[in-house]
Amino acid sequence: MTTADRGLTGAVLAIGDELLLGDIVNSNAAWLGEALAGVGVAVVHSAMVGDDVPRLATALRRAMQDADVVVLTGGLGPTSDDVTRDALARVAAAPLERRPELEQELRDRFASYGFAMPAQVFRQADVPRGARALYNSVGSAPGLRLELDGRLVVALPGPPHEMRAVAQAHLLPELASRTRAVLTTRTLRCAGTGESSVAELVEATVQLPAGVALAYLAGGGIVRVRFTTAGDPAVLEPLVEACAAALGDDVFGQDDQTLPGVVGRLLAARGQTVATAESLTGGLLGAALSELPGSSATYRGGLVVYATDAKASVAGVSEEILGAYGAVSEQTATALAEGARTRLGADWAISTTGVAGPQEQEGKSVGTIHLAVAGPSGGRVRSLQVPGDRERVRVLAVTAGLDLLRRCLLA
Repeated sequence: MTTADRGLTGAVLAIGDELLLGDIVNSNAAWLGEALAGVGVAVVHSAMVGDDVPRLATALRRAMQDADVVVLTGGLGPTSDDVTRDALARVAAAPLERRPELEQELRDRFASYGFAMPAQVFRQADVPRGARALYNSVGSAPGLRLELDGRLVVALPGPPHEMRAVAQAHLLPELASRTRAVLTTRTLRCAGTGESSVAELVEATVQLPAGVALAYLAGGGIVRVRFTTAGDPAVLEPLVEACAAALGDDVFGQDDQTLPGVVGRLLAARGQTVATAESLTGGLLGAALSELPGSSATYRGGLVVYATDAKASVAGVSEEILGAYGAVSEQTATALAEGARTRLGADWAISTTGVAGPQEQEGKSVGTIHLAVAGPSGGRVRSLQVPGDRERVRVLAVTAGLDLLRRCLLA
């Protein structure tokens, strides 16, 4: 069986002490996993390694045992802790060489910035003998490409926007040309229900054909149902259609569609607008509704009323409601939504109030969420009790709020 027939296996090594210490989240590995799968490379090994040449060299040799392609991210900068090129040179048993064309490129780049150029910047012009530098259109550190023991090894810069630019310009096109086994993925995106409930419905609905993989990916109140095949992409469509019908309104979109984007399109199709009144989420809901280009046509604006007295003075919640039911209540959520709709002149409004923690409030436990939607023909309220820390509670409230508005628009 040839490489083109079976596809390629891949390994990803993310490099940096900051990753191991938790100072930076390893988002590069997630992006690369998806991007590599899209060109027929199945990632079978992924790891994080600190800024240490011997450890990195050991990790690289280990990854080369598992995979046809090894992609490293990070450690290509100019400082003393950027040691990826040194580890590559060690594994390749090749010296580092200063490339004059890279050195001149660095001079030109810094001159265009109008910055003084420290001498250590030239470390980025050092390349292991036999390697090829990969042009970085958005940063100063080039990527590196070399072949070792029959394996393709590619080192990419660590900053995500640089990593993606170099990968898209150099790595992914080369890999796509090496294999015909391109993976096709179709995804259903669900909200308002749990992962186990989604899985139960899906598995009662479809039987997977040979060569199709099924995965459930949950996070942030959203469950993704993902079908993947390296064979005929047409086999996925009936699976997607059957599962979408079984899951009903819990499905808000497919493939790359986002919940804010779906809500925005529903509003735009109606020629309507929405406003927000937020206590618990502190502006996160408004940020989600305004994240896409053109959202000014559908999002009027928001009231962030974190303090109890601001709910009255800014959003118009009556003292009677606040006194009788408290700031964390369905009644206050309803009044907040009605106030935002009136004050901002929107067709619809959505509100959030609750307890993010770490302490309870008004005798209400952490994770209490109240959401309300006010619309042209009335309103709707939803209350939840969710687990998790402060950040998770707020994220889940945003997702649940957008989903509640979506369902009201559909109704």
